[in-house]
Amino acid sequence: MSRSYKKTPVCKDEATRFTKRLASKAVRRYKDTLSNGKHYRKVFCSWIICDYRFYEPLQKAIHDWEKSPYEWAKKMTKKDLINSWSKAHYRK
Repeated sequence: MSRSYKKTPVCKDEATRFTKRLASKAVRRYKDTLSNGKHYRKVFCSWIICDYRFYEPLQKAIHDWEKSPYEWAKKMTKKDLINSWSKAHYRK
């Protein structure tokens, strides 16, 4: 198995899988006939599926963690922070 990583640390919206499921349900339950081609795109708006992503480098995440006033951030160790950042932004 190859070990590939993302080229840029980008995190997408968490609800992507759920909205894709909603889109496929809407297309399957559509009562009118769908012509051949890309007519299915008019049934469900494609911007709802994945319209939010943000770029956050590791150094910025560490800086925000150090300056955070929240209690949950203080319970996290630096190793835990790096692991959670890698899981959300770096690994595929």
